[in-house]
Amino acid sequence: MKQEETTPEQRPPARLPLWANPRIGLVVLLIALIALFTTLRPAFLNTQLTLVPMQADISVYAVVGLSQLAVLSLGHMNMAVGRMAAMSAFASGLLHDRLDAPLLVALAGGLAVGALLGALAGLVISRTGVNSFVVTLALDFALIGLVSLLYATFTDGVAFNGLPAGMSALRTDTFADYCAGDVCGPEIPLLAPIALIAVLGVGLLFRWSRVGREVLMTGANAKAAELSGIPVRWRVVQAHALSGLLAGLAGFLLSANNGSFSAGVGDGFLLPSFLAPVLGGTLLVGGAVSVLGTVLGTAITQVIYKGLNLLQFQVDELKLYIGLVLLAALSLDRLRHVLAERRGVPA
Repeated sequence: MKQEETTPEQRPPARLPLWANPRIGLVVLLIALIALFTTLRPAFLNTQLTLVPMQADISVYAVVGLSQLAVLSLGHMNMAVGRMAAMSAFASGLLHDRLDAPLLVALAGGLAVGALLGALAGLVISRTGVNSFVVTLALDFALIGLVSLLYATFTDGVAFNGLPAGMSALRTDTFADYCAGDVCGPEIPLLAPIALIAVLGVGLLFRWSRVGREVLMTGANAKAAELSGIPVRWRVVQAHALSGLLAGLAGFLLSANNGSFSAGVGDGFLLPSFLAPVLGGTLLVGGAVSVLGTVLGTAITQVIYKGLNLLQFQVDELKLYIGLVLLAALSLDRLRHVLAERRGVPA
């Protein structure tokens, strides 16, 4: 009996080899960096000096990266991510300072402010058609002045004095401080599970929910998405609201890590917010995101920063070398994609 020939259209697509998988590349790079810095400075693996603080920083900046990822899914940008975090931190601090709000209420208030600011940006973008870069940059400038005025009006300086009960523990404690008999938890800061919940939530949203899939379809081709019946304008508002909410969560985590609600929260958020998702494989043009890649990108950035810091590099040198290493990592990732394409494997 003659066998039917398989046409090119019927052949299953070639699978991506391990060497061309960007996540594998990020894991290999992360392991190589840890090995390098451990060899140069054995103190890099010191739990209290390096590992616990680094885990706390990764927790904060992973959420910062997710905040930018939420709008990169559309091919948009949020240039006000740092100032949204500052406004959210102010709202949380004000609720506790004036109303003696407990920790969860203060957190919820801050998240609501962040989400509202993001939704406002999304509404302006969707209704006017103005580029997201312009809208969020204008919002950033407006919020810079507003944050300063609000702190000057409601505080004695640039920070609230008190913290809600339990917030200090988020800064200082790890699970190893809590024991059941002789069994204690691991040396993981209490901030980490909060960030993990955010990571899982965003991952599930874009992987399994209808809203997440429609946001990605809007980012891939807004006109085709609209013709398919997707409420494009509403999805834009929702994506920006999510970005603002995550920026608010990042502001709260950084406030807990720093030990105060201050006007400086979010000042260093903008560059890391792009570095982590882009390094992790999220497309700037929209339509594809990588939550796991964002976490790995954040980890790589923080490992580089901590390692160079232990090697006693100056602040300007830190920025220079972090930029060079990340540029090299992005270039290698692009090279891997080109080689995969030449071999006929989709990257």
